[in-house]
Amino acid sequence: MMELDHVNIYVRDVVRSRDFYAKLLPPSGLPQNRDFGEVAVAFGSKNYSTLALVRQEEPVQPIHLAFRVDSRGEVDKLYTQALDAGGLDNGKPGLRLDYHEYYYAAFIRDLDGHNLEFVCHNNPR
Repeated sequence: MMELDHVNIYVRDVVRSRDFYAKLLPPSGLPQNRDFGEVAVAFGSKNYSTLALVRQEEPVQPIHLAFRVDSRGEVDKLYTQALDAGGLDNGKPGLRLDYHEYYYAAFIRDLDGHNLEFVCHNNPR
């Protein structure tokens, strides 16, 4: 079996982006665990980095990054936290029935335009 080990996303300002992601990831179980100053910073568990923010001088090509959580309440909470941290609304929390009957998600644009999705697939009962 193969699993995803880590993802690097490119940002214009690592310190600014670190501050944004630090308001979302550590409370959800992904603390900052690597810091290379203005070059890169990473979040993960123990000695493994799951998500790294890496400085890029050229214009950043936005990507879509989805974070799976266990409850709709967590989706709502992360959406609000991301807005409070300076993210831009890209889709309020709600059901996305085009995907499946329990697909509950919210979307935010981060400081570099990356589309962050917070999603719960669970039946709320």
